[in-house]
Amino acid sequence: MNENAHESERTPVEQRGLYFEEFDPSARYLHRPGRTVTEADNVFFTTMTMNTQALHLDSAWSETQEFGQRLVNSMFTLATMVGSSVAQLTQGTLVANLGFDSVVFPHPLYHGDTLYSETVVTQKRLSKSRQGQGIVALEHTGRNQNGVIVATAVRNVLVRCREGAA
Repeated sequence: MNENAHESERTPVEQRGLYFEEFDPSARYLHRPGRTVTEADNVFFTTMTMNTQALHLDSAWSETQEFGQRLVNSMFTLATMVGSSVAQLTQGTLVANLGFDSVVFPHPLYHGDTLYSETVVTQKRLSKSRQGQGIVALEHTGRNQNGVIVATAVRNVLVRCREGAA
C-alpha cells in the first residue's frame, strides 16, 4: 500500500483485549510498561478514597513503625496491577468483572518502587447462562523492580466469545 494512501484506503486496527477463545492457559502475559509509584500517587489515592491510615500519610509516625517508612496503599497496588492488564486482556471484550477469589500482599510497595504486572489464565469455561460469553479466571501478580512479589489476586471475568462480539 502506498505510504501516502488516503485514510479510507488504510486498514483500521483497533486495540482490543482478547476474546474468550484467545485466552491461552499456557501463556504468561507481561503487562508493560511498569508503573513507578510516586508519593503524590499514594497520597492522592489514599485521601481520595477516604483512607486515613497513617502508614500511608504520616511520614514521621511511619518511620517509628515496623517498615520504617510510609507504605503505598495496598488498594492502589491492587488497582494498578489489575488496571495494567486491561489493554492487553480485556479492553472492549469484557462484559463484567465477576469478583476476586483472593488478594494477597506478601511484601510492601514503597514510594519510588516500580510495579510490574503479569497475568496467567488458571481456568476458563463457556458460560452456562450467557450464550456467546465465557468465564475466565485470571491470576494477576505484581512485582517490584527487584522481582519481589508485592501482590497477587485471582479475578474472575466474563468476556465475549469471538462469535458473540457483534
